[in-house]
Amino acid sequence: MYAIVSDRNQQLTVRVGDEITCDLMDAAPGSEVVFDNVLLVAADGKTQVGKPQVAGATVKGEVLGTTRGKKIVVFRFKRRKNVRRKTGHRQSYTSVRITDINA
Repeated sequence: MYAIVSDRNQQLTVRVGDEITCDLMDAAPGSEVVFDNVLLVAADGKTQVGKPQVAGATVKGEVLGTTRGKKIVVFRFKRRKNVRRKTGHRQSYTSVRITDINA
C-alpha cells in the first residue's frame, strides 16, 4: 500500500515505515503529524485517484526530529569589476516516519 501526499510545495510517495523529510514544521520530536492532502492511494491492485484529493484519506506520521540539508554555495561574480560575493544556505527539514495510511 502506498500513497502520494502533497506537503506544501512537494509531492511525496510514501509507504508505511518510510522516513521522509518535510519542510520545517513546529512539531516536537515524538509528536504525531497528519497529512490530509492525499492525492492518490493504491492498495491490493485498487487505485483511488483524488479530484484533487481523495475524500477521507489521511496519512499519519511520527516526528523524529529536525535535520539540515546540504549546503548550497551562492557565488556572485562580475569580471573585471572586482565584485565577488560568496554566501551559502543550508535548509532545515523535519524528519517524519510514516506510521499509518487510512483510505
